[in-house]
Amino acid sequence: MKIVVIGGTGLIGSKTVERLRKRGHDVIAASPNSGVNTITGEGLAEALSGAEVVLDLANSPSFEDKAVLEFFETSGRNLLAAEKLAGVRHHIALSVVGTERLQESGYFRGKLAQEKLIKASGIPYTIVHSTQFMEFLGGIAQSGTVGQTVRLSPAYVQPIVSDDVADVMADVALAPPANATIEISGPERARLSELVARYLKAMKDSRTVDADAEAKYFGARLNDQSLVSDNNPRLGSITFEQWFAKSAQPK
Repeated sequence: MKIVVIGGTGLIGSKTVERLRKRGHDVIAASPNSGVNTITGEGLAEALSGAEVVLDLANSPSFEDKAVLEFFETSGRNLLAAEKLAGVRHHIALSVVGTERLQESGYFRGKLAQEKLIKASGIPYTIVHSTQFMEFLGGIAQSGTVGQTVRLSPAYVQPIVSDDVADVMADVALAPPANATIEISGPERARLSELVARYLKAMKDSRTVDADAEAKYFGARLNDQSLVSDNNPRLGSITFEQWFAKSAQPK
């Protein structure tokens, strides 16, 4: 089966491509660097020719409100139009648990716009809502840093490792369209401020974490339900401690 992975060279995309190729499928890792650009439309028709399944794993290069909305709307429209012409039978997109609850954030408004385009396209689809990736804990810490203090919400999170996400994306690519949203999550729940504090301590980072319920997460105020799934999510298998022991040792 021919499968096109948009964003196929990114964190999740590259791992998903590897898994699908190991299962014997013809997989195109599509990105602007490979001549496939969902914003300009360059290379889309050629890449999608003969494809049965498309996974959209691309992310906006900017988190600025206007730019991120334009990225997801333009990319989504161009990609879905090209898929219709190519006769693609399953469109899969990776989105975020809590997207509909976090509309105070420009980023999540962009993701919701992307999801609405998919649902209205008429193409059979599966949307995968994932909790935050463990690999982004450092970036989350940086987003809340002023001087030597990291100001973060104490809301609950349940982060998942990128390897577990890629396993799910590969499985979904080979399954029939759900025509619905499914959710995936890490195996453990913790408070964001406490988890980042553990991460920084383990990395021997001298910054301190200030738990502040008013601290915003990419522009949105959080509560204990904002970033976690209680909708029977498929759980990853790798705990924070297992991931850290393997992947996040100080260089």
